[in-house]
Amino acid sequence: MRLKDYDNDDGKRVWLSDDELTRFIEQAETPHQRLAFLLAGRVGLRRSEIIEVCPQDLVDGPTGDHIRVWESYAKRNKYREPPVPQEVVTIAETLAYQQDDDEPLLDVAGSTVYRWVRRAADALEEETGDRGWQYLDVHDLRRTWGTYLLEQGVIPSVVMSFGGWEDWDTFRKHYLGEFSPEAIRRERGKVDFLKGGDESAEVVHPGTMGLTETRSTCR
Repeated sequence: MRLKDYDNDDGKRVWLSDDELTRFIEQAETPHQRLAFLLAGRVGLRRSEIIEVCPQDLVDGPTGDHIRVWESYAKRNKYREPPVPQEVVTIAETLAYQQDDDEPLLDVAGSTVYRWVRRAADALEEETGDRGWQYLDVHDLRRTWGTYLLEQGVIPSVVMSFGGWEDWDTFRKHYLGEFSPEAIRRERGKVDFLKGGDESAEVVHPGTMGLTETRSTCR
């Protein structure tokens, strides 16, 4: 887990390692909670977007399974299509079995999703003794997702498209200059007097992939 102070607010930004994110998702007590955690941590949805997802928003095309995320669900005038893992499709299909295609899969308020996340984080804090879990918010799951994609070598302009970021300067400030716990561990492994890193793993700096393409895309 990596923590960083906010510039002007209390609390801290949180980046989970992939193992920690998996462990967090496993804390879900119901299929609805698990879907919410996956939509945030594996699809990059905002809290307000998680509660609006309907069965009809899941689509299968030539590039695989995606979800249509509408900027204004009522107007349905602008959307993006981030890819989704198979587990999201499976849970969504199960939950949608006895409901209409245009009904939200999670019939809860955004505050409920927040409470689910906090309850799971509190359980992990008690289990692990790591006080960092007390800072975890729904947005930190999206933050973890975006950073992970960049470090996997996904072109920044594609990550921006998946996540719905339109302002290049904001995206560069909050994502291209940040690292996941995995990246820090790998870099640590390059220092001979530090133990526990992985010297053989190559780390992709988010700021080095496709910048020319990204700048032209964001204009």
